[in-house]
Amino acid sequence: MKIRAKIILTALPLIITPLLLAGVASYFSAANDIIRGAERFLGYKSADLQRYAESQWALLVENDYAGRTDMDAAAQKAVELYAQSIVTSRDEPAHMPAAEKIFAIDETGAVVMETSAVSLSGDEGEYLLRLLEEENSGIMTATIGGVERVFRAFYFPPFSWHVITSEEKAVFYHDINKIKLQTVVIIAAASVLAVVSLILLSSMLTNPLLKLTRAMNAIITKGDMSGRVSVEYKDETGNLAGTFNVMITGLESAYHEIKRHAFEAVLAQKKEQRIRRIFQKYVPKDLIDKFFASPESMLVGDNRDLSILFSDIRGFTTISESMRPDELVHSLNRYFSGQVDIIMNRNGIVDKYIGDAIMAFWGAPVKHEDDIMQSVLSGLDMIDALNGFNEKQRELGKPEFHIGIGINYGTVTVGNIGSERKMDYTVIGDTVNLASRLEGLTKLYHADMLVSESVYNALREHSGLPFRLRLLDTVAVKGKTKGVKIFAVKRGLAEKEGQAWPLHNQGMKFYYNRSFAEAAIQFRQVLTLLPKDFSATALLERAENYTRNPPPLDWDGVEVMKSK
Repeated sequence: MKIRAKIILTALPLIITPLLLAGVASYFSAANDIIRGAERFLGYKSADLQRYAESQWALLVENDYAGRTDMDAAAQKAVELYAQSIVTSRDEPAHMPAAEKIFAIDETGAVVMETSAVSLSGDEGEYLLRLLEEENSGIMTATIGGVERVFRAFYFPPFSWHVITSEEKAVFYHDINKIKLQTVVIIAAASVLAVVSLILLSSMLTNPLLKLTRAMNAIITKGDMSGRVSVEYKDETGNLAGTFNVMITGLESAYHEIKRHAFEAVLAQKKEQRIRRIFQKYVPKDLIDKFFASPESMLVGDNRDLSILFSDIRGFTTISESMRPDELVHSLNRYFSGQVDIIMNRNGIVDKYIGDAIMAFWGAPVKHEDDIMQSVLSGLDMIDALNGFNEKQRELGKPEFHIGIGINYGTVTVGNIGSERKMDYTVIGDTVNLASRLEGLTKLYHADMLVSESVYNALREHSGLPFRLRLLDTVAVKGKTKGVKIFAVKRGLAEKEGQAWPLHNQGMKFYYNRSFAEAAIQFRQVLTLLPKDFSATALLERAENYTRNPPPLDWDGVEVMKSK
């Protein structure tokens, strides 16, 4: 932001704020005076009419005419004529309603006296009666005959009249609105004048700085140090210009010296070698030579223990066939955006997208103590985030996404892998392959997320894990003979799941100890709590089969997968 703009933005509030406060204060002061005057005038008329009505009734009472229909009607007519005499008239077209009206309504809301025509709808009459029943002696506002009116009222018991002295709201507040408009115009004009004055003043203050900037740009772009800045004012900007001129004179002299020494350094081999030796005090010579000779040689692979995560959308082919390409891309972008944010927020690295799948890892290039924990929590967060994503999909009338996640931990090769023309920072190894296979097994085992035995072993020493693990099986994925235990993971368990998972884990211990009858009992108890549990059903079938037909002595409980 330029200095001129800063000056204006700093000074303008200091000018405009007092102006606004003064204008607003003046407006409210004048408005209050006008409103009080108008209210007193309206109240005076209402009180005057009330006194007149009371005097008319007193005459009837004194002359013993009270209660006679003709005399009561005469008194009411006299009140109406007096009301007409105190109404403020104005010259208006015949079709326009009078600004001031005095009228009376009876207990049913019907108009029984009026100085000019008053037409009340049923709702207006009922609303007026409710207001009047509140015995409010001050100014009130209501819609009367389709026009908003301000009024005061009093109740006259002898006639059972609610007498209302009213005026159009627009007329009542006319002078106030006029003052408001004048205040806004004055403040706006004063603000424009203040802005123009500030622009002129800031220009005068910043012109010396602009000239100084132009001179510096000429030096930077053209290397011309002959230019000098004129000293316009005897103030800080003048001192700055003088100092700049002195500095340029010194720099010009130094510049010529630097050129002379640089030329001598190019010609003198000894001086060149000396510079290299100085540089080598900070960086080893071999490293310098190797890097400058072949920078790509620095980008080699490294073996590390990492946590690998694979995530894949289930039934994606079916989903893609049901959506237009642009809709599919839009949905995928929203899905990837949420999932990737979760991974990165937990210190993960998104390695690549494989179609609709995500591959990520933790522990490189920077290692953290809780990388394994963060990878598992990321998987749980990704599953939870899918609820919000699918809610939006339902609103848009689009198919929901369901995912499977596999996580493995172990040694991989990590680094920049590829060719001179295209390289990727990625990970490779059996650990990666097993993580991918675990993701595929989520479909077979009806689980949202599976983690390997190595992940479980790394986490079981932790106390107070924010999630629960259940041993599902020991499998040898396709292409492998060695089995690995796989575990389901959930952040929160329902009441019956909380009872069933420990029973299931105990049943797995019996199962691997070849106590198949005891294992079957545990799995039946799990199915009592979770009748449709896939893993307990499969393991119960195996345990019952092995009870009848024991496996060979070298049986190790491994289930060999025939597909990925």
